[in-house]
Amino acid sequence: MPVTHQTQDSDPRRCVAITGASGALGQALLRGWHRRGARLIALTSSQEPLRICGAEGEPIPLEQIHWQVGAEHHLAATFALVDVLVLNHGVNVHGQRDAAATALSLDVNALSSWRLLELFAEGAAARPQGRCRPEVWVNTSEAEIEPAFSPLYEISKRLLGQLLSLRALDLGRQLRIRRLVLGPFRSALNPVGPMAAEFVAGQILLQARLGLNLIIVTPNPLVYLLMPLTALGRWLYYRLLTRSGC
Repeated sequence: MPVTHQTQDSDPRRCVAITGASGALGQALLRGWHRRGARLIALTSSQEPLRICGAEGEPIPLEQIHWQVGAEHHLAATFALVDVLVLNHGVNVHGQRDAAATALSLDVNALSSWRLLELFAEGAAARPQGRCRPEVWVNTSEAEIEPAFSPLYEISKRLLGQLLSLRALDLGRQLRIRRLVLGPFRSALNPVGPMAAEFVAGQILLQARLGLNLIIVTPNPLVYLLMPLTALGRWLYYRLLTRSGC
């Protein structure tokens, strides 16, 4: 199924594409990038037109593209224009554990992000010299290492984190990869999250501006200790036991 373009912004500035754009964090990130003067592409599975307003209530110009999990290859042409890809989509089936819920969680939370990462890296390798180094920001969440009271969410996010650590050994030559490890924030997936999505988005952009590749935003102090150790341990383990490839 081809992607659907709903609006077009001709601004030639840095181009940022965000999946899960219709969610609370996706919209907050779009507003944050807008303040930084970026050209925006909202990648969403929703068919509804996405209207996001700035601080003064003015509509933010963006291009909205409809995509579906399993049809990631249709985004190849779009990715040729993108400088920063933020992989932010996800699903939470909460207490379900049947085969359909398992397949949905793995495909949406882990495998689709892995496919998009590989697709974006493939396009980045073919880019002409002189363009800024492309970046991928991957929202793995603190469910990588902490309970989220949703077993399939934890399993799928941990798989995504493991795949990211493994593939970063090779794809890091072509891309700058940033890992977003986020604690609970208020959204449709978690309406009782203690953090506001706008606060989380602001912290993400601040830490990125500071040059961090491991971006952590959570009220849980243990994550700030455990996540760097986990990332380092994976890096050593995969580097020792795997071979370099494309």
